[in-house]
Amino acid sequence: MARNASTSREFWHGVLAAGSGFAPLPRWTRVPVAGVAEYEAPVPAGQAAALRRLADDLAVPLDRVLLAAHAKVLAALSGERDVTTGYVTAAGDRPLPFRLTTAPGSWRSLLEHTGRALADLLAHRDFPVEDLRRELGLADAPFETVLDPTGITGITGLSSDLPGTDGTPARNRSTLPADTALWIGVAHHDDAPPRLLLRYRTDVLDADCAARIAGYHLTALALMAADPDADHRGRSLLSAQELRFQLHDLAGPSRDLPGLRVHELFERRVRQHPHAVAAQHGDRQWTYQELNTRANQLARALQAQGLRREGVVAVAMERDLDWPAAVLAVFKAGGAYLPIEPGLPAGRIKSMLARAGCGLVLTQPAATAHVRQALASQPEVRVLFADTVYGQEHSGTDLGIDVAPDQLAYIYFTSGSTGEPKGAMCEQEGMLNHLYAKIDDLEMGEGQVVAQTAPQCFDISLWQLLAPLLVGGRTLLIEQEAILDAARFVDTVARGRVTVLQVVPSYLDVVLSHLEQHPRTLPDLRYVSVTGEALKRELAQRWFTAQPHIKLVNAYGLTETSDDTNHEVMDRVPDTDRVPLGPPVNNVHLYVVDEHLDPVPLGAPGVIAFSGVCVGRGYVNDPERTRPTYLADPHREGMRLYRSADVGRWRIDGKLEFLGRRDNQVKIRGFRIETGEIENTLLRAPGVRDSAVVVTERPDQSAHLVAFYAAPHPLETGVLLDLLGASLPGYMVPSALHWQESLPLTANSKIDRKALTALAAQLHAVEDAVKDDTREPATPAEQRLAAAWAKVLGVPQGHIGRRDNFFDRGGTSLSAVRLAVTLDRAVSPADVARHPVLTDLARFLDTTSHRRPTAPSASS
Repeated sequence: MARNASTSREFWHGVLAAGSGFAPLPRWTRVPVAGVAEYEAPVPAGQAAALRRLADDLAVPLDRVLLAAHAKVLAALSGERDVTTGYVTAAGDRPLPFRLTTAPGSWRSLLEHTGRALADLLAHRDFPVEDLRRELGLADAPFETVLDPTGITGITGLSSDLPGTDGTPARNRSTLPADTALWIGVAHHDDAPPRLLLRYRTDVLDADCAARIAGYHLTALALMAADPDADHRGRSLLSAQELRFQLHDLAGPSRDLPGLRVHELFERRVRQHPHAVAAQHGDRQWTYQELNTRANQLARALQAQGLRREGVVAVAMERDLDWPAAVLAVFKAGGAYLPIEPGLPAGRIKSMLARAGCGLVLTQPAATAHVRQALASQPEVRVLFADTVYGQEHSGTDLGIDVAPDQLAYIYFTSGSTGEPKGAMCEQEGMLNHLYAKIDDLEMGEGQVVAQTAPQCFDISLWQLLAPLLVGGRTLLIEQEAILDAARFVDTVARGRVTVLQVVPSYLDVVLSHLEQHPRTLPDLRYVSVTGEALKRELAQRWFTAQPHIKLVNAYGLTETSDDTNHEVMDRVPDTDRVPLGPPVNNVHLYVVDEHLDPVPLGAPGVIAFSGVCVGRGYVNDPERTRPTYLADPHREGMRLYRSADVGRWRIDGKLEFLGRRDNQVKIRGFRIETGEIENTLLRAPGVRDSAVVVTERPDQSAHLVAFYAAPHPLETGVLLDLLGASLPGYMVPSALHWQESLPLTANSKIDRKALTALAAQLHAVEDAVKDDTREPATPAEQRLAAAWAKVLGVPQGHIGRRDNFFDRGGTSLSAVRLAVTLDRAVSPADVARHPVLTDLARFLDTTSHRRPTAPSASS
């Protein structure tokens, strides 16, 4: 008996302590009102007879068939293969936690597995599970759905007037346990078909959702009865009505696009108002006519160099007036635009040029050493200097080259998990559709000003550059020096009469911090859009507190899908904890699907997939990485589909909600990073056997990359950082490197990234705690800086020493901007870069405070 008790304890300990399998129901109700409602769904007579025959053939009770169908439904609703349900073993008993798996295989194998699992459960059902749960400190039940094959009367009796299949809820007539959202009973009456009886919480589900869940059960039972040997994977449980709703009704609105290309629409604007200002950078500005003339000269020079249709032209320029002229020139000449940020490492520039098959580069004489170094190693690439072209005898008139809607428009490189960046190719029509989504949803019009703030390698830079030029607006190219000074940035936006602004949330946080210290109105600004990172509700709350009359737009999209595909336009703080991504923009079809590309139930988590004009061609000269993600749309003939690694769900209001990633891709300050690329680069270091990169969040909510490597002995950190910096952009170089004799592994022999993330936080805390009292900040300036560092870096002030380096403590260029705001511009980000050690910066602060007046506030 003691041995049986020990065995049962071991069994239930495994069930309760597993930490996985909880299968949450979708939250699907417009008005979450506390209460309980009921729904009844009879099993059709023919289907019931087939199920009884199936149960007889397999020599199993009918309840086991229902249990297998229930497992399949829970897996679909939760997006998990392993699920836990409550299961009632005898009428009136408390439900027991029952872990089930829906491993790949046939319906028959699912039934067999379910039978074995049920036999194990019944063998241990007399053990006091609740006592063990309390002993383990588990406050919540590991399930919120219960299957009761004995009927639903174990809670309270059902009234005789249950709702019919119209789903009209009967409210407040019965109860549910506090931790149960849905109780499904099965009623049997002699030879009559069984009925599914659903009792559900009305603050979790509405009547339509309850009806759909009942329908999923009936569909699973029908599929099982029709062919028990068929593979249960890839068999959708959705009704034709729900499938039609997801595929068509949740798509973006249909919008007719002009029959012209982007550069032709710009040329039309040139003819309408040639002397209006098109682009401005600092004190320089070009009219529409001037910009068009320069672009035409560059385009003719490209043609003279033999540029063919869809020939790739790299533009390696600073963000000045030559840049928009070069971009337009590439389109006018029928080429494909490849942006190259001059500050990228030479090795990365060389890799991008080679992968893209680039034969022409448009650049400037003052190109950085990195650009010159990359080009020197590729003599077959021809180089054109913009200034030289302007001085040649090229005509400034429009070229009139025919460019097709499906012609390649541009290639943007993103981080790649194999250690090499991948270049996403998008077409003219996809680019045009995205530009008009911005024009429509942000209400751009003639004379309005759009701020161009993003680096050239960031795909949002393209719409910031071009969208205003299609409607007679003005592009304001804001210098990087201004962006690195929040007060100067706000002044530039105000003086430039910017109407539309897009930044990453982490930078909006910096701007808001400045505005909270120096309140001011921005009368011309109508829309602020954020993208590239998850927008937190707290930041939205702060924004509307500071600027209640300026709309906030949460934009979401991928480089592979011509940039943003969803806009959530807000004029107030959202009611929900998560800020939604919004509905799809015009002409975009978006699905939330399972591994077989079938839409998952409404509200359930699934992979976000895109279809329609927004989907690009694939990764340039990279069929291996194109093949798994760029697919034919199985739901819309002749359309391309892009399967992302983002996970999301539909909300009841038809908006998309982002839930996370299913791979190791992360976003830092808006830049998309495959941690695998950093890991593979680290593996090139002699002696490194294994590597892993994780993301940690500091108390100030800033995200940082932390790398771990396994080697026989620790390696010189500076050598490793030089190796990473030689081939990776600065934003991809980890802020910390840690040696481990071996990296921790999961039970499946994979690197345990959760353990490494926890370890990174512990190591950071230890480093903060290690200090020498003799190194404590001593002077008033040092103490003032230590307090500011503590606030910006999320480090206890007492753990900051006078010889500490700002960037070694986890500071970034954005952190330096935050520090300047915190110190009310007593120092600039450039000052921090030149004097990163606290005592040196304090000495600089003392010196400058005596020789210069206090910086004027942004509102003066």
